[in-house]
Amino acid sequence: MSLALEVKNVHKSYDGDAQPVEVLRGVSLELDRGEAMAITGPSGSGKSTLLHLIGTLDQPSAGTISIEGKNPFDLSEPELARFRNRTVGFVFQDHHLLPQYSVLENVLLPTLAFPDQRQGKEERARELLEAVSLQHRLTHRPAELSGGERQRASVARALINGPSLLLCDEPTGSLDHQNAAAVADLLFKLHGQEKTVLIVVTHSLELAGRFQRRFDLREGRCSEA
Repeated sequence: MSLALEVKNVHKSYDGDAQPVEVLRGVSLELDRGEAMAITGPSGSGKSTLLHLIGTLDQPSAGTISIEGKNPFDLSEPELARFRNRTVGFVFQDHHLLPQYSVLENVLLPTLAFPDQRQGKEERARELLEAVSLQHRLTHRPAELSGGERQRASVARALINGPSLLLCDEPTGSLDHQNAAAVADLLFKLHGQEKTVLIVVTHSLELAGRFQRRFDLREGRCSEA
């Protein structure tokens, strides 16, 4: 059986003024369902770039990324969009909730892209919101929530389609210590329940220290701590 995620010798370069800027230089890692990993490193080391590549938001310049035994970059754009919608859940530092919609509607947003995948999703959304202790906030708008509540809603949204990968970019970076700890606890709890691959990019050594695996990214190269 294929691993949930295999990253092999991945490079990523961008065009510069005089010459290409190499951000990632031969990064490799493997994770299976149920495993969790933190990615640490200084600003500008390529952490978010690597997360975007794993999440299929960008393509590597060289090397391969396999998700559930499939190279997503072999897919057409419409097929890739469907694959990403089904397979990857994202949580960012800013919750990115739409202010005009209720909490329940925000959680359901990823289900709207493909109508054939909507069956049973409202029930799942309600279950996820209960799991993140927001069952009493279903009809509230994001402006009526605290920062911690908004981030908990974004975690529920990331899981609505049952993804195999849960990718988090500084998910506690904008929260105070108490809310950061609560969101971290929630991520680990739902990761265990959903059996996702959990990858968190963080500057927080306290958060990184809770992970069974930790990768340090420096000057485009990754090493397991």
